Amino acid sequence: MVNVCKHCQKQYISATKGYCCPNCKTIDKMRFDQICAYLKNFPNSNAVQVAEALDMKAYTVLKYVDEGTLTFGRGEFEQL
Repeated sequence: MVNVCKHCQKQYISATKGYCCPNCKTIDKMRFDQICAYLKNFPNSNAVQVAEALDMKAYTVLKYVDEGTLTFGRGEFEQL
């Protein structure tokens, strides 16, 4: 299956649906860990608040929700 990396926009081949290429996995993990750490300290934050605090776009935060990596639970983000 041909996928497009959400970070570098390059195409890569994978057996399953993926969101980032092998080269960008560390970037993706770092951003996700930053978001999770922020949400542990401020659990009722919305995507805009998280994005502003971590100097990233709200789209980046919401992309993790779209991918199913972050979910809403009782009005809060939660990790699966």
